Amino acid sequence: MPISSEIQKLLNDQINLELHSANQYLCIASHFIDEELVGIGNFFLLQSQEENGHAMKQFDYLHAVGGKFALGDLKAPEQKFGGYLDVFRLALKLEERVTASIYNIVDQAQKQKDFATYTFFEWFVTEQVEEESTLHQLIRKLEMIGDNTSALFLFDQELGSRKAGA
Repeated sequence: MPISSEIQKLLNDQINLELHSANQYLCIASHFIDEELVGIGNFFLLQSQEENGHAMKQFDYLHAVGGKFALGDLKAPEQKFGGYLDVFRLALKLEERVTASIYNIVDQAQKQKDFATYTFFEWFVTEQVEEESTLHQLIRKLEMIGDNTSALFLFDQELGSRKAGA
């Protein structure tokens, strides 16, 4: 059974939002790498890859249910950044936008009794809880770090040790 035009539009909007997030994270990664904080850059490179992966899962699902993909105008990502804390807060805002969009898809799927889409997006709901929780924890750590460059060095090392899927 093909999905409704409304759900198809929401899925396309979501894919475009995931791609925007991936591009934003890539710019953030570059910023931190340029600042010689390669560990933090690594964290955001992994985030970019993850967002691209989400977009592709959703792209595949859209086609599996008979939908048509429509690439929208991708908003140019921010490329000038303030302090470390501001950048992580920007990332949290991105994730909150993604979460709100996913919740809207789930809500509309439930209202339309589109159980396939509802079930497919359950995984993304759980994923967003993890994403937002991680960023809240990292923001809290940065708040504690303040201007302590030694602590920032350790924070950078911690994020540099992260691997894909971890």
